[in-house]
Amino acid sequence: MHLFAIGDLHLSFGVEKRMDIFEGWGDYEQRIKDNWQKKIEANDVVVVAGDISWGLKLEETIKDFNFLNMLPGKKLIVKGNHDYWWSTAKKIKEFWAYNNFNTLELLHNNAFLFKNIGLCGSRGWLLGEGDEENEKVINRETMRLERSILSALELGAKELIVFLHYPPIFIKQRSEKILEILSTYKEKIKLCCYAHLHGSSIQFAFNEEYEGIPFKLVSADALNFEPLQII
Repeated sequence: MHLFAIGDLHLSFGVEKRMDIFEGWGDYEQRIKDNWQKKIEANDVVVVAGDISWGLKLEETIKDFNFLNMLPGKKLIVKGNHDYWWSTAKKIKEFWAYNNFNTLELLHNNAFLFKNIGLCGSRGWLLGEGDEENEKVINRETMRLERSILSALELGAKELIVFLHYPPIFIKQRSEKILEILSTYKEKIKLCCYAHLHGSSIQFAFNEEYEGIPFKLVSADALNFEPLQII
C-alpha cells in the first residue's frame, strides 16, 4: 500500500480544450494512463492536487472522471483554480455516486488517514493579497486548510502530509496566511505537495524546506506525467 501524488491532469475528454497544443503535452492522457498503470495498484492512494477536468459543469466531466475512476487506486481530489465544474461537496458526491465513480473521494474540509499519517488539503491561494476580494478567498482557503489539519489530528494522525493546488511560495510571492498555518503545525507536517506550475514556471518551483517543512511540486508536466510516490 503506497501513497502517490500528481496534479493538473487537465483532462478534456468531454470538451474541446486540448492541452497538447502546449510543448511537452503531446499524447498526455495516454502517458498518464500508461505511467499510472505501471506504478499504482488497487490498494494504493493517489492525491490529485487540483485542475482535474476542463469541464465547466459536472455533466461535462463524466468522461474525465470515468477515465480517472477506471485507473487503479483510490483517488483523493483537491480543488484547483481551473476546476470550474466544482459545485458543492454534496452535489459532487451525489454525481459521483450516481455514475458509480467509486474510487473517488473529495479532500476538502476534511482529512483521510493513510496508515498513521493524516492527508490534508486545500486549494490555497497566491494571488492579489491586499485586495479585498482576494483577501476573502485567502481567508476562506486558510480556514479550510486548518479545518483539514484539525480533522486529521482528530482522526489520530501522528504526522501530516499537506496537499495544495497553489504554491505557497513562488519566486517573490508568498501566501503568508497559508504559510502561517503550515508553520503552526510544522512539528507534525512531514511534507507539503503543491501543483499549478507548468512549462517555464517549473524551473522556479520551490522544492526546498520552509520552517523545516519540505515542499515538492507535483504538477503533471513537472513529473513527466508520472505520479510521484511519496510513501
